[in-house]
Amino acid sequence: MIDPKILRTDPDAVRRSQAIRGESVDLVDDLIAADERRRSLMSSAETARAEQKSLSSRIPKASGEEKAALLARTKELSAQVKQAAAEAEAANVTFDDLIRQVGNLVIPGVPEGGEDDFVVLEEIGTPRDFAAEGFAPKDHLELGEILGAIDMERGAKVSGARFYYLTGQGALLELALIQLAMAKALEWGFTPILPPALVKPRAMEGTGFLGQAAENVYRVEADDLYLVGTAEVPLAAYHSDEILPADTLPRMYAGYSPSYRREAGSYGKDTRGIFRVHWFDKVEMFVYCAPEEAEAMHAKLLGFEKEFLSILEIPFRVIDVAAGDLGASAARKFDCEGWVPTQGKYREITSTSNCTEFQARRLDVRLRDENGTRPLATLNGTLCAMTRMIVLLLENHQQPDGSVRIPAALRPYLAGKESLTPVVAR
Repeated sequence: MIDPKILRTDPDAVRRSQAIRGESVDLVDDLIAADERRRSLMSSAETARAEQKSLSSRIPKASGEEKAALLARTKELSAQVKQAAAEAEAANVTFDDLIRQVGNLVIPGVPEGGEDDFVVLEEIGTPRDFAAEGFAPKDHLELGEILGAIDMERGAKVSGARFYYLTGQGALLELALIQLAMAKALEWGFTPILPPALVKPRAMEGTGFLGQAAENVYRVEADDLYLVGTAEVPLAAYHSDEILPADTLPRMYAGYSPSYRREAGSYGKDTRGIFRVHWFDKVEMFVYCAPEEAEAMHAKLLGFEKEFLSILEIPFRVIDVAAGDLGASAARKFDCEGWVPTQGKYREITSTSNCTEFQARRLDVRLRDENGTRPLATLNGTLCAMTRMIVLLLENHQQPDGSVRIPAALRPYLAGKESLTPVVAR
């Protein structure tokens, strides 16, 4: 959540952020009023409590009418303190509910607008000209079937729509991607983590996934647990309720986990193949750092994503996501979009978000330095979302005979194989 002090010192900054997000500006005024009310009630409770304490100290020395008057007054004050404390607590609950509805403050310079108003920052690599090569590209599902790598039919039979099996060379390709991603993460200084994929409500709410994104979350009601849609959630909650020494920052984690998404609202979108599915595996980068270092760290995470896509020889572009398309926790987000030949367009393949202090305040993660304790900043970035990366690898590196060239960076993790080759139909 945002720093409550900003409401008092610069409410217009909160209004501007809400406006460019396309969210309620009136909410800010409601929040300011709720803040003033809770502070007033807390002050009243403290004033009554102080008077009660002062009078109580005089009772043992008083006698007669004075003592009776003091006892009567302290009784009145006791009732006032109890009532004021109850009202203050209710006002705090109202304030907390309202402030959790306010998105993170958007960093100046983020493009305004919605989903289609992003700004392209750069394009890296050149899409292949298949016509010049003399053949029409096959889509990833047709290639997956030729290679014996993807089985959608049995996935649907066992689990329903948007589920799949990776088989044979497909399974080996994912395992190779995992190993390459973790190897690069280690090279860059990340600590590998295998986090739980089921989390308590606080972890999900604390990372901002029970607000606007709640409809896409799977919940296990019997146990009051949630299936994570990204390792960002358990990694963000890893240090909840902790104070981290400043000299141990930044802390950089690479988490590998399954990711589960209901994909509510995506009816009819990407129904073919494995581009948009209910479950996929992913390696996620997550960083805790001092707030003043967050923007530089954000650029560094984007650099790691660009390097990973480049060594996989995939054409892609980098976009600065518009404010109206940001999640509640993100103050700024960069996406890398990979080229999908059979669609003739770029599609999202990685995202990296600077969440500033937003998640840390919700999860009570702080740093301690020479000036005391204060909230730190959190950032996240996709290193490799397996299904989408497989889509891009198959389509961009396909050959006329249905085989798929393996980029040099992946070959050590596939026993030196240079290509995936067609197999006999199952």
